[in-house]
Amino acid sequence: MTDAPENDSLFEAPPMGEQERMVEAILFATADPVSVTELIGRMPHGSDPAEALVHLRKRYEGRGVNVVKVGDAWAIRTASDLGFLMQKETVETRKLSRAAIETLAIVAYQQPVTRAEIEEIRGVSVSRGTIDQLIELEWIRFGRRRMTPGRPVTFVVTQGFLDHFGLENARDLPGLKELRSAGLLESRPPPGAALEIDEAEGEDTDQVDMFEDE
Repeated sequence: MTDAPENDSLFEAPPMGEQERMVEAILFATADPVSVTELIGRMPHGSDPAEALVHLRKRYEGRGVNVVKVGDAWAIRTASDLGFLMQKETVETRKLSRAAIETLAIVAYQQPVTRAEIEEIRGVSVSRGTIDQLIELEWIRFGRRRMTPGRPVTFVVTQGFLDHFGLENARDLPGLKELRSAGLLESRPPPGAALEIDEAEGEDTDQVDMFEDE
């Protein structure tokens, strides 16, 4: 008697074309990005959603919606050049202080970064309200603690941040030149009395409109 091959299964995986349809249906019906692990858990035994995603992404190239990678997950999103068509239905004005914008930028570019490191880079203390606001928006989250005295917690950007700004990962962030040309980065005044004002008091007088696409 011979042993059956280890890869034998009582169930045969669906054809790749059918697996593509399954992945497409899951991504279409789910607002949040879906990981390959989640897809494996939903699809029939023996399916290969990673390969199905490769074919599906190619099939959607040049279409009105694209299959895009967001961190370690996947989603169906409107093509970037057609986003203006959705603006009236999906734009929501948010107010972020300059302190919050600068803090968010530092976390994005320097992650993982501690609060003390953020304050060192900005040259001014960071109010708890600024950090709480960014966490509430789900744009930053707590990272691992540093293995240094006091074991300070670090901050990193979230998958929601990447999804909001259409990035696959933080390495896709624009450079300093692009930020300056977009008016999102400006030279800070020299250290002085103005920088000693508590951020909580200055947030109402120094705000920038941010737009959140659902």
